Amino acid sequence: MKHLYDKTCCPQVAVIILNWNGAALLREYLPEVIANTPADLARVIVADNGSTDNSLQLLTEEFPGVEVLQFAENYGFAEGYNRALAATRYPVTVLLNSDAAPAPQWIEPLTSYLNEHPDVAAVQPKLLSRMEPQKFEYAGACGGFIDRNGYPYCRGRIFDVCEDDHGQYDTPCRIFWATGAALTVRTEVYLKCGGLDPKFFAHMEEIDLCWRIQLQGLKIAAVPQSVVYHLGGGSLPASNPRKTYLNFRNNLLMLHKNVPKSERCATLLRRRLLDTVAWAKFVLTGDWKNAAAVWRAHRDFARMRSEYPDADVSENLLRRSDCRRNILVNRYLRGRTHFSQLR
Repeated sequence: MKHLYDKTCCPQVAVIILNWNGAALLREYLPEVIANTPADLARVIVADNGSTDNSLQLLTEEFPGVEVLQFAENYGFAEGYNRALAATRYPVTVLLNSDAAPAPQWIEPLTSYLNEHPDVAAVQPKLLSRMEPQKFEYAGACGGFIDRNGYPYCRGRIFDVCEDDHGQYDTPCRIFWATGAALTVRTEVYLKCGGLDPKFFAHMEEIDLCWRIQLQGLKIAAVPQSVVYHLGGGSLPASNPRKTYLNFRNNLLMLHKNVPKSERCATLLRRRLLDTVAWAKFVLTGDWKNAAAVWRAHRDFARMRSEYPDADVSENLLRRSDCRRNILVNRYLRGRTHFSQLR
C-alpha cells in the first residue's frame, strides 16, 4: 500500500482513530478530536476496518476534512492499527480510541516531551473518565506499571479502584506501559518492534508492545499535562467472562514472550499458581463462567505458546526497581487502593 501523503508538506503527527461500525461514536467524539487538534501540528485520520454501517457515509458528509484510510475487511484492533501505521508512516502516531475526547492543548505536551527526550519512544496523557470527569479512567489512568508477578496497575487505578484526580500525579514520570486508548509512539520504533500482537485480539496488547520497546533500551513515559477523556468499558465489562479469558491468557503469553528463558519457567509457575487461587475464588463464589474462562485461558496458553519462537531476551524487566511491588499483597492483604500508598 502506498503512503498516503507527502510528508514534506504535512504535519509530523498522525492521530489515527480505528473504526469498525462505530458511526455513533464518530458522530459524538470526532468533533472534539478535530476541534482540539491543530491542523498544523497533527493530521486526524480515521482507519476504517471494513465497516458495514454508515460510518463511511457519515465521514464523507459530516467530516469531509478528515482523511480516511479504508480497509476492505475487519482486521481487528491490533492488525488494523499495524496496517494503518505501516500505510501512513508519520514520524509520530497517536493511536486514539474512537470513544476518546481530547481536552484542548492535548497534542503539544506529548510531542514536546518526545522532542525533549530522545530516549523515550512512547508517551500517554492523563486519562480521565468521560462519565465521571473527576476520576481517572480504568484503561490507563496516569500511567501504567507492572508488578513482580506480571499484574498491571496504574498511577491512579489499582485493580478495579479508580482514584479521584486532585492533581496528585501531575508530574511527568517514567512508566512501564502507556494506555492503548491514547498511545503516542514514535512510528519507526512501533514498526521495528512488530507493532501490536494480533494474536492477543484485545487486552494487554499495549503492555506487551511497551515491554518490547523497553527491551530495545528505550523508555515509556506519562505526560499528565495532556488530558484525554475516555468512555471505556464499552466493549467488555470487567465481570465479563470473555474479558477474564483474554486478560488471563494474554498475561501468560506476554510473560512467555518477554521474560528471559532462564527465568521463564519459574515466573510462569508462580503466576499459574496465583491464577489457580483466582480460579478457586470464582468456584467458591459460584461464578462458574469466570472459573471456566480462567481454565480456558490456561488451556489455550499451553497451545499458543508454541507459536512464539524463543526470543533472545537478555534482561528480565520484572527485576527492575519499579516492578518489585507485589500488587496483590498491597491491595488484598494491606488494603491499599491508592498508588501513593503502595510499598
